[in-house]
Amino acid sequence: MTEYAHPEVLVTTEWLAGHLTDPQVRVLEVDYDPSASYELGHIPGSTLVDWKRDINDPVRRDILSKEQFEHLLSRIGATPDTTLVLYGDFRNWFAAFAFWTFRIYGHADIRLLNGGRRKWIDEGREVTEETPSFTATSYRAPDADTSIRSFRGDVEKALGVEGRALVDVRSPAEFKGEISAPPEYSNEGAQRAGHIPGAANIPWAQAIQDDDTFKPADALRELYAAQGVTADKSVITYCRIGERSSHTWFVLSYLLGFPTVSNYDGSWSEWGNSVGLPIEKEAREAVAV
Repeated sequence: MTEYAHPEVLVTTEWLAGHLTDPQVRVLEVDYDPSASYELGHIPGSTLVDWKRDINDPVRRDILSKEQFEHLLSRIGATPDTTLVLYGDFRNWFAAFAFWTFRIYGHADIRLLNGGRRKWIDEGREVTEETPSFTATSYRAPDADTSIRSFRGDVEKALGVEGRALVDVRSPAEFKGEISAPPEYSNEGAQRAGHIPGAANIPWAQAIQDDDTFKPADALRELYAAQGVTADKSVITYCRIGERSSHTWFVLSYLLGFPTVSNYDGSWSEWGNSVGLPIEKEAREAVAV
């Protein structure tokens, strides 16, 4: 993995198997649906981070606050020096979202399990239904670093500006406006379908191989460069609610080393529901609003 710009942010299943009892490591399974994943069997010693409950504010349409983050990290017995290894269901979508969120609040040593939950299980490695317990700490985080997060206003300012690139990581059907959300997530759809004007459609899954591990750096670089997404540009990624786009944000930021990448987590659920914002359909014709 040394071909990546920051290979230290990935761990292999072999590495993790050798560090399951390391007191300096906390393994977190980040799931959209814990009943379909974690509760049926998880990596020994891993603790559950529920995407809907733990990384999102339960009232606001927002990520968790600094105080909520501190509570979460204290609950799992972590300190600012703890190595956090994240993995999860849906090919690490939600693990990548947690990685992005935890970076906002300044945790230094965060890593993804390359290949995620699926690779661990496909290799026949041990799983358990036992839930670990930890002695709580008093974790304190720095103020949020919003340089890796874009809001709606940031995206509006980027439209049509030279040196900026928008990457829509959703499926081609969503990008073309045929659907506003995948069928299983229709409750998180939008009033309008289509994409943000000028965005390049590079589905997130094009960055991974058949075993869910990431493609080599050269292949990734070619994938994005083919649509004009290069390291000399300021890049904003988006999807429907910010989880798939955090996966691409991770690829561009850490595997390829692009210097300026942010994730627009409001994504299509915000843009497609907002009054007065321009959208495009398949033919790249602006839709009047």
